[in-house]
Order: sequence, then C-alpha cells, then structure tokens
Amino acid sequence: MHLVIGNPMNTLQSLNKLAKSKELPLQVIKKPMPKNTKSIPVNTMADMFGAGVAIGRASIKDLQTFEEAEQSHRDDYHIFFLQEKGNISVEIDFQKYNIKPSSVIYIHPNQVHRMGAFENVTASFWAINNENLNPGYLKLLEDITPVKPLTLSEETFSIISEAVSLCIKLSERNHEKLYQALLKDSCNTLVALVASQYLAESKSTDTLSRFEIVSKTFKALLESNFITSKKPTEYAQTLNISAAYLNECVKNTTGHPVSYHIQQRIILEAKRLLYHSDKSVKEIATELGYDEYNYFSRLFTKVTGMSALTFRNKNHD
Repeated sequence: MHLVIGNPMNTLQSLNKLAKSKELPLQVIKKPMPKNTKSIPVNTMADMFGAGVAIGRASIKDLQTFEEAEQSHRDDYHIFFLQEKGNISVEIDFQKYNIKPSSVIYIHPNQVHRMGAFENVTASFWAINNENLNPGYLKLLEDITPVKPLTLSEETFSIISEAVSLCIKLSERNHEKLYQALLKDSCNTLVALVASQYLAESKSTDTLSRFEIVSKTFKALLESNFITSKKPTEYAQTLNISAAYLNECVKNTTGHPVSYHIQQRIILEAKRLLYHSDKSVKEIATELGYDEYNYFSRLFTKVTGMSALTFRNKNHD
C-alpha cells in the first residue's frame, strides 16, 4: 500500500533515502526547487503530497546538510513534526532552533523556513491544508503562531506517538468506505493534541485582562491586514475603540506602541523577500503597499539600523 507523501525536508536527496527507510512505502512526487526565484518558493500540498492530508514516520541515518535542504520556502499547508530520536536544526523566520527528541514543532503556512543538519533521526510528521483542517483548530493555530519547539513530558510524548502510529495504520486502510473522513479526522486529532500542549504553555483566555484581549485581537488583525492597513487608527476603527485606548492596551501588554508592531510586521515580510527572493527593493516596497519607494527605504533603515540592500548583501555573504 502506498501513502502518497511529499518531502518534509524539502530535498530530492532526502526523498531517495527516506523512501528506503520509511515505515511505509512511498510514492514520491519529485519537484526540484530552483536556486534563484523572483519570489519566495512555495511548496503546495498537491505537489508535495498529492492529497490534502498526509501522515508518516521516517527513520533516517547519517544524513548531513546538503544544498537542497538549505533552500528556504513556505508551505501552503500546516505541518507538524514529532521528534522521536536524533536532532534536527531548523530556521524559521531568521530564528534558529534545534529540535530534540520528545519534542514537537508546528510550522504555519506563512512562515519561511528551512532545514539544516540532521542525522540518526526518527521523526513523525503530519501535514494538512486549510480545506481539511477543523475551522476551530485553524483559529487556535493562528492564535499560537509563531511557536518554538515544545519539549513534551514523557506521558504526553507517549500518547501523541501512539496516536501517530494509529493514524499511520488508518492511512493504510484506503479500502474503507469512509477512508478520507478517517484520515482527515485522525490528522485533526493530532493537530488538537499538539495545539493543546502549546495552549497549556500560554495564558488561558479565561484569565486574560481586557488589555490583553484587545492586544491579542489587534495582533490577529495585523497579521491579515499589515499590507493594506498601516495606521493605528485603522485598527482602532475596526475594533470600535479609540486609537488612544488601543495604544494603551497594546503598550501595557507588550511594552511597545501599536506603531511599533505594525512596523515590525512589515519589516519581517520585507526581510523575508530580501533574503529569499530576487525582487528589487522597489518591487518589494510596492508588494508591501508602499507607492513611495524612498519612504519604505527610510522606514527599513530606521527599524533595522541598515539599508535594505545592506541587509540583503550581508545575509547573502
């Protein structure tokens, strides 16, 4: 039986080795990643997995860093890794993490990431697109993004690992009349298990103050509207509160005013495009909603302490 999956490590070399070592036989969809691109590469669920849900477990030995694994990209789906043995280094939006055994990591579709070195690894993964993801879980994932690798207790790790094993067995039973529903629901169960662990690490919404609730809502709005809405007043109007009150809530909760968060989100996207694409600074300014290139250029320098071109050249050395 073949489970149609793509490559969670984003490399053709690892696909070949993965196919020899995976617990389930693989039907691989090969899609080389270009070295240069005018935009940030995006792996699609259809190209990488051939379906809207994918679950698997792989054991890979003696695999070092190679060129394709270093290719930064986005996915248009949600992906989770449960690290069982060995270490994997991963970079997510310029933050480097080392994923150790008995830990889990979630990567949101908006996040640019790449894999680094890994060896003697056993890891489970599951991937799911928005169409198959429970709408309630989608909201939870939006709220907890971005996240760092989370070390699990022995009991929790055991439960999730056993759940993955069951889901893999279910994924083999494609003769079942409700096969797609079983696969979708089992993957959503895994999503809920992991999301609940991240939520346990954060403050309960039941205990959030009014300031914290407003600040959290603003950040969710910012993620969806930072290209089109760049003024604090625009977010305040959407929330039906005054700009002064919004600023008070956000500054009290985070230590920074609303304008700071707007600028930081814009500059993060600018850094992604400068580092991971060949677009000119002017093209990036336009894509981020700035008609005046010079204004964007001054803003980037103000926020980062260097020009956009200096950032690109420094990080490409």
